[in-house]
Amino acid sequence: MNNEIVNTKKNPLRDFYVLWSTQSLSQLGSSITAFALTLWLYDKTGSALGTAALTICTYAPYVIMSIFAGALTDRFNKKKTMLVCDTLAALCTVVVFLLYKTDTLAVWHLYAINVFSGLMNTVQQPASEVTMTLIVPKTHYQKISAMNSLTRSLNSILHPLIATALYGLLGMSSVFALDLLTFATAFVALLRFVQIPEKTSEKKESTITLAKEGLRFLKKTPLVFSLILFMSGVNLVASAFDATLYGYVIPNPRGGKEVLGIVTACSGIAMVIGSLIVSKMPKPKDRVRVIFVTMLISLSVENFVLAFSREPVLWCLGQIIGWILVPVMSANLDVVLRNSIPVELQGRVYACRNTFQFFTIPIGLFLGGFMVDHICEPFMARHAYSEVLTTLFGSGKGSGAALMMGILGLSGTIHCLVFGTRLKKYHYSDS
Repeated sequence: MNNEIVNTKKNPLRDFYVLWSTQSLSQLGSSITAFALTLWLYDKTGSALGTAALTICTYAPYVIMSIFAGALTDRFNKKKTMLVCDTLAALCTVVVFLLYKTDTLAVWHLYAINVFSGLMNTVQQPASEVTMTLIVPKTHYQKISAMNSLTRSLNSILHPLIATALYGLLGMSSVFALDLLTFATAFVALLRFVQIPEKTSEKKESTITLAKEGLRFLKKTPLVFSLILFMSGVNLVASAFDATLYGYVIPNPRGGKEVLGIVTACSGIAMVIGSLIVSKMPKPKDRVRVIFVTMLISLSVENFVLAFSREPVLWCLGQIIGWILVPVMSANLDVVLRNSIPVELQGRVYACRNTFQFFTIPIGLFLGGFMVDHICEPFMARHAYSEVLTTLFGSGKGSGAALMMGILGLSGTIHCLVFGTRLKKYHYSDS
């Protein structure tokens, strides 16, 4: 029914374009604030683990509560759900701004507010996923997946550069102002200019009962569940990399905050290129194989290049190689999920997916920060006179993070090769 509603419009993607552009702008504002606060936190603590804890506080409630949030999403009005969640998230930004302006902002404030923001995202994200299915014809799924990857890519390029510039030149107040301006734009656009055909659940069962339906669907659909578990391992390695990157680039003699912004932006540049590639790609014969191969290349090459290099140019190259295939993976995974999951179940199934696929992110962030601060850096300090280790990973602060990059490269390669044997028995094509 949703596709019939969409197709009666002159432009079947009009609502998608409005929602996509304004929500992407709002996400950019939020990312700029998050990155600037991370820089502020690193200035305060100088700890990779302390910095990673900021993201852990966002993801922990997200993965714990997602199963129940998805059931709620299927029962409630999608537009109202998104508007309420976005408003509460914006209020969190206002609270941080007031604390900052009164010079009372403490590290624990950021942790607490990120927990609350994570809860809001828990409900908002599956509502957004279902909304995209409701307002977009099935024939355009790969196109919108590529466009969503493009905005994530542009976000990755712009937010570290803008955040670094604003934080360094104009201070945190300008960061908060930009975030709230982009929120207001997205809020008005969603409220006034986007029509979402509702397809809420007609069932009156409890939230727990509805959540169990999502779990039962995954149990009966081994292809989808296997892909989710594979991506959970990918996210474990990738999030540990994210936690390690700060401790790798900032203390390096050739690094620093500005270099970190450039290196981080390179991942976005790569994703833009990858998004353009996937938008022009023909439908692959086997989407599952594409997902597996792209992640094998990404996890192995990026970590090894950063582990064994000392030049910012090579760090940027490693980021580009590691991220250019991510949009290809993401678009193929998105098509498999949207075509495999009935629309009336998508909210609860996507929410279950969020729990199983993303629960490894806070674990990876903790492990990455802990390993750098308490194991790898002390290990390299104790073996500072080892010619082999210093040749491979350098010396001084940051060499432990380089060692961690090498460990992650090996771990990611093993995960993809081992799990790839399980994925080989599945074959998926659109026909």
